[in-house]
Amino acid sequence: MARRILWASLALTPVAVLGRFAFHLDQTVLFVIAALALVPLAWVIGDSTEHAAEHTGPGVGGFLNASFGNAPELIIALFAVANGLPGVVRGSLTGSVVSNILLVLGAAMIAGGDGKIDARSLRWQLFAVFGAVGVIAVPSALSWGGGSHERHSLYLVSLPVSAVLLIGYLVITVRNLRIHRSAARDSPSPHALSLPPSIAVLSVATLATAVVSEILVHSLDHFGKAVGLNEFFIAVVIVAIVGNAAEHGGAVVIARRGNTTLATEIAITSSMQVAVFVTPAVCLLSWLAGRGLPLSFRAIEVVTMAAAAAFAAWVVWDGRSRRWEGFVLIGVYGLMVIAYYLS
Repeated sequence: MARRILWASLALTPVAVLGRFAFHLDQTVLFVIAALALVPLAWVIGDSTEHAAEHTGPGVGGFLNASFGNAPELIIALFAVANGLPGVVRGSLTGSVVSNILLVLGAAMIAGGDGKIDARSLRWQLFAVFGAVGVIAVPSALSWGGGSHERHSLYLVSLPVSAVLLIGYLVITVRNLRIHRSAARDSPSPHALSLPPSIAVLSVATLATAVVSEILVHSLDHFGKAVGLNEFFIAVVIVAIVGNAAEHGGAVVIARRGNTTLATEIAITSSMQVAVFVTPAVCLLSWLAGRGLPLSFRAIEVVTMAAAAAFAAWVVWDGRSRRWEGFVLIGVYGLMVIAYYLS
């Protein structure tokens, strides 16, 4: 029954597209439709990732899911930059890092229950998140002193920071893929799709997610005014969760099926990619939108990203997944959401 509902709800994607470009529906209604349309798309991405992982192993499968799932995140950010919403961009990037390693990892642990996880891979990626937050703190701290630094000056400082992060991402990715290539893998299930069709489905679902994400960003401001929430809270909580629906839904679905190793890889790899790849890529590409985006995050954003990585490292350090630890992670995420609202 659940699968039938998900298949039927894929119709929300053309409804959102037609509502935006043909019928010009109310912006608040469009935001809700677009947010709901991302849920079945996330399920399709998660399902096809699981098929691909049958051939590649959980480590590479998690990398594929995070890469395809974070493509809409990059697109959302660039659309928001073009629309003159730098606070939304930084907030959604912060929310993506935090929600993936607290909300998604916690939900995957609850859904999957007790089991083994690949601690060596996850630790390395969480160290990368710590490093990225430390590097990002440099231009961010310069902006905390008030108006002493102009936006353009902060952007110039952010360029070498972005270059360092991208180089670090290449090193981490190559190392992680080598680790997973040498690991033992089970034979693919006879019911699994072959690798090319799995990648094709991933590509189509990601493209559809990108289109729906643009509709979401377009209607964001109207939705915020309608519900009475400020721009930062919507970006750091709502846009971050919806923009990463692929990883969120995919990880939980996969964990529910008993593959906790792949589910935890998806959550941590996605967070690492946002911190070490998507964030500097948005900064470097923002000039194409005519507005250079400095990596000047708020103090609460830097602190919560570092704290989220610390809690996740504590949970995965022993190489075991436990349901109660998942509840702890989701509880910590709830506290951070309250902090964002009060800020």
